[in-house]
Amino acid sequence: MSVRILALVGSLRTGSHNRQLAEAAAKHAPSGVDIELFEGLAEVPFYNEDTDVEGGVPAAAARLREVAGQADAFLLFSPEYNGTMPAVLKNAIDWLSRPYGAGAISGKPVAVVGTAFGQYGGVWAQDDARKSVGIAGAVVLEDVKLSIPGSVTRFADTHPADDAEVVTALTEVLGKVHSAASAAA
Repeated sequence: MSVRILALVGSLRTGSHNRQLAEAAAKHAPSGVDIELFEGLAEVPFYNEDTDVEGGVPAAAARLREVAGQADAFLLFSPEYNGTMPAVLKNAIDWLSRPYGAGAISGKPVAVVGTAFGQYGGVWAQDDARKSVGIAGAVVLEDVKLSIPGSVTRFADTHPADDAEVVTALTEVLGKVHSAASAAA
């Protein structure tokens, strides 16, 4: 069974190592796994129930929900900003959690991975993202983890797609997400 995974990257920076990590996942996705990197998180306004009404949902948020609704599973790439996940990733989770109990992320498998400059690779941010997306109704794959420390130096001259250790770890992550999505179907 082919599984469609939507990748949400929590960094908007052009040279983001988490963006590069998502690109590496897409490049090295095993057979049966299609990864789509969502473009446009920067355009999604902060979640506001006043605008989340029929005819009032901002176009960028509606597009996020539409693309997410077509996904079988999600892979969140989170850097660590001041010890937690970036606002853009939390905002995406908020939009995807509504309507409550029936949001585009509800009941779907989600794994959270990432890289950060610190010595722990962003584990606090990733743990916060898992907590938030689980409360939002997703099926969090708690045993699927990948935190790559020292991103600034590790990926200074090497793209994650060319790092054999990273590619092996990403392939394992993708295999587990594929299995979870296939079991949920």
